[in-house]
Amino acid sequence: MKKVAVIMGSDSDLPVVKGAVSILKEFGVPYECHVYSAHRTPAEAGDFSANAAKNGFGVIIAAAGKAAHLAGVLAAHTTLPVIGIPIKASTLDGLDALLATVQMPKGIPVATVAIDGAANAALLAVQMLAISEPELADKLATYRADMTKQILKKDQELQSIEF
Repeated sequence: MKKVAVIMGSDSDLPVVKGAVSILKEFGVPYECHVYSAHRTPAEAGDFSANAAKNGFGVIIAAAGKAAHLAGVLAAHTTLPVIGIPIKASTLDGLDALLATVQMPKGIPVATVAIDGAANAALLAVQMLAISEPELADKLATYRADMTKQILKKDQELQSIEF
């Protein structure tokens, strides 16, 4: 199975990124976490991304706040799918990171999840890998079925409450 790279622009992004790691562990997807900055270590970030496919990665998740150019820098150096997680790290409540991540030029796409949406980034990575991994596709189907059961149970409990 291909690995998922989880790249943070700063170690201060780790509390959010843990949500992605938790999902990857739940699905048994191999991963590596690294800290590379689009602005402070651009050569290292580009080198990692350029070599990611030959190093066994199938998807890259990039988490960054403020200017949030990390996902774009990584996407510019690979043809692997890159998923951006904009991090709420400034006085703009993450809107700056969201816009920097989602507003990519034609030809260099970055799939972008919600601000601090690490769990969905990991689920999207799992979905991408599941295209060629039937076992992952089965795990996703079970995950969704379990989610449905949980919501229906909550609905049933709600019906017994008097408002």
